[in-house]
Amino acid sequence: GYAVGLGNVWRFPYLCYRNGGGAFMFPYFIMLVFCGIPLFFMELSFGQFASQGCLGVWRVSPMFKGVGYGMMVVSTYIGIYYNVVICIAFYYFFVSMTRVLPWTYCSNAWNTPDCAGVLDGNLSSRAALNLTHLLNTTQKRTSPSEEYWRRYVLDLSDDIGNLGEVRLPLLGCLGVSWVVVFLCLIKGVKSSGKVVYFTATFPYVVLTILFVRGITLEGALTGIMYYLTPQWDKILDAKVWGDAASQIFYSLGCAWGGLITMASYNKFHNNCYRDSIIISITNCATSVYAGFVIFSILGFMANHLGVDISKVADHGPGLAFVAYPEALTLLPISPLWSILFFFMLILLGLGTQFCLLETLVTAIVDEVGNEWIIRRKTFVTLGVAVAGFLLGVPLTTQAGIYWLLLMDNYAASFSLVVISCIMCVAIMYIYGHRNYFKDIEMMLGFPPPLFFQICWRFISPAIIFFILVFTVIQYRPISYNDYVYPTWAISIGFLMALSSVICIPIYAIYKVCRSEGDTLLERLKNATKASKDWGPALAEHCSGRYAPAFSPSTESHLEVQPLQPEKGQSEAAAASPVQGSNGSAHSQDSRL
Repeated sequence: GYAVGLGNVWRFPYLCYRNGGGAFMFPYFIMLVFCGIPLFFMELSFGQFASQGCLGVWRVSPMFKGVGYGMMVVSTYIGIYYNVVICIAFYYFFVSMTRVLPWTYCSNAWNTPDCAGVLDGNLSSRAALNLTHLLNTTQKRTSPSEEYWRRYVLDLSDDIGNLGEVRLPLLGCLGVSWVVVFLCLIKGVKSSGKVVYFTATFPYVVLTILFVRGITLEGALTGIMYYLTPQWDKILDAKVWGDAASQIFYSLGCAWGGLITMASYNKFHNNCYRDSIIISITNCATSVYAGFVIFSILGFMANHLGVDISKVADHGPGLAFVAYPEALTLLPISPLWSILFFFMLILLGLGTQFCLLETLVTAIVDEVGNEWIIRRKTFVTLGVAVAGFLLGVPLTTQAGIYWLLLMDNYAASFSLVVISCIMCVAIMYIYGHRNYFKDIEMMLGFPPPLFFQICWRFISPAIIFFILVFTVIQYRPISYNDYVYPTWAISIGFLMALSSVICIPIYAIYKVCRSEGDTLLERLKNATKASKDWGPALAEHCSGRYAPAFSPSTESHLEVQPLQPEKGQSEAAAASPVQGSNGSAHSQDSRL
């Protein structure tokens, strides 16, 4: 439910659309194999081994706890604007409850003379009047669904700084979506776990219905050809590779902190290797499948409006609110399909939104960690939900969509990649890859396969690093259709992106200053060394290096035979000192 979300239905097709159709698939699959699946497995195993949220796991190397804070900041940004997309889906869901969908015809108050509906009929008097108008002007025709989206739902203003008024229907729907998320999370993971069985499976039914209808439309083939035919000149463009990487991270949820949080609830010996392979592949298959649905509809719209496919629809989340609704008007009993489709969008979004909120709440509760707050976890959830609602209000104004795209492009794209890279380096090189592979072997019964070992140590960090460098070299500012963002807006975007990454160096400096040691080098060593309480959460799973020195349990030694038994024993004895009543562990630690 967490991995398959709105990103598969609106973000993937829109990135394909923007980056030249099939040309995007090639980098996308390379990123999936060399970055996506390995990092997904790393986060799952990391959280499952320590049974801690995205802050607690950093006992493995306390200096890097800033990575956990960075993940929280990213989750906060995504949580704010993600619910706004859900609220627009709620809005469409409610207005679909009519006999005729409001975006079917061009005869509404908000339509312009350029509007050309599919169902308006070519020989009506209106068309005859418009024919001369169309011949005289070379302006491009627009579809009624696009005019409904831009001129009625968003009532779009001309500039990001010109907020205009708050769109009250959207504000109401935003309230509804936050209430739903809060109610599903009242009992924490227990209640959301039941809900997700439904929210994760139902969307596939709706997608299949739309897919069958989509490919039977006239012109669908041109759309699908555009989707599958690569424009090879785009492959050398770093932006395409950057988008592919950030889409893999975005849609799998790497570096959001949610994967670590979810995995921490797993049983210790759960086979998370199998899980990560299945989930990653299902997730990307869903994206590609949704792409077929969207592009068959885009092909139909292009055919009908007489324009090139690349100019048909909105380049943004609007793709899901323009292309899909257009197709829905062509189905018999269209309001029914419309209700189903937007219900699916709501479910897809909520599955991810649950986890975003759960991540923040778990992190806050674990960090404060006293009895008082654990008993009042529901109030923490309520507080986070109210704050999220208030911060989402500016996104429901007339300039809201500009802000939403700004957050989507800056707050949640590149910082994810940087955070993952640093996490990889911290675990592989600071904690030590041999230690980590032994941990996984102790948990799963087999070490991670060779491919993953190589990816974690060399390939993934290297790919991420190159993409970062190239994206900086080929940087182009963001635009929305024809509107180019002003410099001040882009600087706000960069500040949002920096705000999550900056947590890492700030916390590291703070930790080094607070560590024991006379020289800087000693302090660095102490700050990066795994803390004493790092290891499996339950005593029964502590074997090998984590076995308590005073009671080496015989059964755990049958499970994992250390390579050099004497060395393993002495390490374990040195690493886990006997806890005294008031921390006499320190004397032994300093001797170490």
